Amino acid sequence: MPQVFKLGSYWVYFWTNENKPLEPVHVHVSKGSPVEHGTKIWITQSGKCYLCNNNSKIPPHTLRNIMRMIEARSDEIRQKWLDYFGEIRYFC
Repeated sequence: MPQVFKLGSYWVYFWTNENKPLEPVHVHVSKGSPVEHGTKIWITQSGKCYLCNNNSKIPPHTLRNIMRMIEARSDEIRQKWLDYFGEIRYFC
């Protein structure tokens, strides 16, 4: 899975099988190595985060910090998404 960045022991990554048509831009987060059904966070057109699910059961305080970092790096994430998948759509 393409790693976007690491934050301590948490991976922020794309899952390579993102369906057709391609889902809106988002990242998955899990502790340790990537997992198929990790926590999923949508990135909005304004660069904010929207929690889709917390399947990795990341503690709330840690998840808030991770989401703040994702928002701070949203331009980089969106560019990496576009480079990797070749197109970009938004959830909202």
